[in-house]
Amino acid sequence: MSKPRILLTGFTPFGDETVNPSWEAVRVLHDREIAGHRVVARLLPTVFAASRRELESAAHEVQPAILLGVGQAGGRSRLSIERVAINVQDARMPDNEGAQPIDEPVMPGGPSAYFSTLPIKAMLAALQSAGLPAEVSNTAGTYVCNHVAYLMLHLATLAPGVRAGFIHIPYLPAQAARLPGAPSMAAGDVVRGLAVALEAAATHAMDEKLGAGTLD
Repeated sequence: MSKPRILLTGFTPFGDETVNPSWEAVRVLHDREIAGHRVVARLLPTVFAASRRELESAAHEVQPAILLGVGQAGGRSRLSIERVAINVQDARMPDNEGAQPIDEPVMPGGPSAYFSTLPIKAMLAALQSAGLPAEVSNTAGTYVCNHVAYLMLHLATLAPGVRAGFIHIPYLPAQAARLPGAPSMAAGDVVRGLAVALEAAATHAMDEKLGAGTLD
């Protein structure tokens, strides 16, 4: 019997960047075994419409037990485990094909939001125990990352037992070097963090009860 699979996605570069740390990290984990699951990495375009097509195709092909999207969040200093994705596209900049939806739903008629079905607090605890800076985030933004996170969570509702979520990661040091004061994280730490988070996700059927909220 084949091992259950994890569909792990990263993005192409966007804006003025020539690299996207999400794909640089995700591709390293392709075909790795984590907690009895085989990781299948897929590259998604930073394009609203095309990312949906590519994600749905990959999910159909892979038939994953876990879906985890990974995206760049320049300005963040920690591995940010997203709690929620909202049914809004509100792009402050065009995607890589020039689309710039404003105040449009990801899925017309869909729920206002989906919450992660991964054990986000257990993932947080595992990352912190591994000495990696991490946090629970309550906003995945309104750009293509949130778009994909929402679609992943929607796909998970269509397949009993499948769980999904999203993690934002900081810039790589080479990216941050061009932006004075911008935080960054080494590629090796991001890869290690994703592996730790996935192991926690795969081995915790129930989440832990930990305080990780914010005051703002």
